[in-house]
Amino acid sequence: MTPEKRAFDLVLCLLLAVVLGPLFLLLLLVLLIAGHRPLFYGSERMKTPDTAFTLWKLRTMTVDKSDRGVSGGHKARRVTRIGRLLRRTRLDELPQLWNVIRGDITFVGPRPPLREYVERFPGIYGEVLKARPGITGLATLRYHRTEERLLAACDSPEETDAVYVRRCVPRKAALDLIHQRNQSLCFDLKLIGQTFSRLIPK
Repeated sequence: MTPEKRAFDLVLCLLLAVVLGPLFLLLLLVLLIAGHRPLFYGSERMKTPDTAFTLWKLRTMTVDKSDRGVSGGHKARRVTRIGRLLRRTRLDELPQLWNVIRGDITFVGPRPPLREYVERFPGIYGEVLKARPGITGLATLRYHRTEERLLAACDSPEETDAVYVRRCVPRKAALDLIHQRNQSLCFDLKLIGQTFSRLIPK
């Protein structure tokens, strides 16, 4: 990651902390009152093919210590009522500003993958993870809704994994590599703008 991109991340984090800080505190208060503990969910993700970190989110599912893999339809019953709202607005990802501050991720880049997929597809992720993972990106904007639709139709962990590997991994990687080849501050600002525009109710 270039010094310019890192500086941009830190400045944007500061601005968002000022703007969204009160909303984040209000969300935590609502979740506490609702008994929605634990408040946070940490998931191991990969920053490089060899370096893992903990990606933080507001918890949107009931706790299951055996949980693993990507989220498909077989996990739908675990999503809480508040969790559905958080996911729809992407407010569950607010704690990832801490990951940006730490340098684990950037604002725009490939979504950080689970270790098991990096290990199963070293060729693909060896290329994708040449760029720092991000909160949003070209693949997130162009394929996320399709991915959600495909995985929502899966009734078991095995089916979810098969669909994710066959339909999602290669398509998302192709989009991530397009961004990697054309990465610039202007391109990143465009993608950030498109991300925010999707969060505004129509």
